[in-house]
Amino acid sequence: MACKVLVVCGSPVVASADLLRRLAGECDHVVAVDRGLDALLSAGLGCDVYVGDADTVSDAGRALVDAATDFEVERHDPYKDYTDLALALDSVRRRWPGAEVVATCATGGRPDMALSVLGLLAGYDDAPVWIAENNVVARILRAGESWIIEGSEGKTFSIIAIAPNTEVSEHGLEWELDHNPLGLLADTGISNIVRSTAEIEVHTGTAIAYLYQ
Repeated sequence: MACKVLVVCGSPVVASADLLRRLAGECDHVVAVDRGLDALLSAGLGCDVYVGDADTVSDAGRALVDAATDFEVERHDPYKDYTDLALALDSVRRRWPGAEVVATCATGGRPDMALSVLGLLAGYDDAPVWIAENNVVARILRAGESWIIEGSEGKTFSIIAIAPNTEVSEHGLEWELDHNPLGLLADTGISNIVRSTAEIEVHTGTAIAYLYQ
């Protein structure tokens, strides 16, 4: 059975300690991506693997990486061709083939980095990919994938196409879609409202769906 891996990214906007502890408890393994190690340490947590060039982690975190005995370290040269998250996802693929990924501390900070993060997570097509932040949970949905949302009546829901030729259906929402095309990054699916058990399905393309807490 495939496992679930928490990937704690290096955004300067950090998930709460409560959220980090809950996510870590729900996952089988924890990967810290550079400054993500500091977020884990602040929540009283550790990691199984550290991946990064240690250019944004704190001095205390870097000292732990340098002397690591309780977790594995994949340290990279800062003058590299790939981001730390790209290398971390490659590590997940090697270590736990087919693992489901939950990313956090991933989408705040610089907008260019946040957009790059979405692209990298969308490219991880080995298994389902979730993004969990303080006030939102998101799911990247590829062709043929669906998301059943229960117990979320009244909450705000949005879906955005992040690939050309994306077609979706969504039921159980205030405004429903049935095999409707979504333009790339268009606003058609923004700010809907969950009215009952909802089912979101992507027929073609790729989309990211957001459920606000």
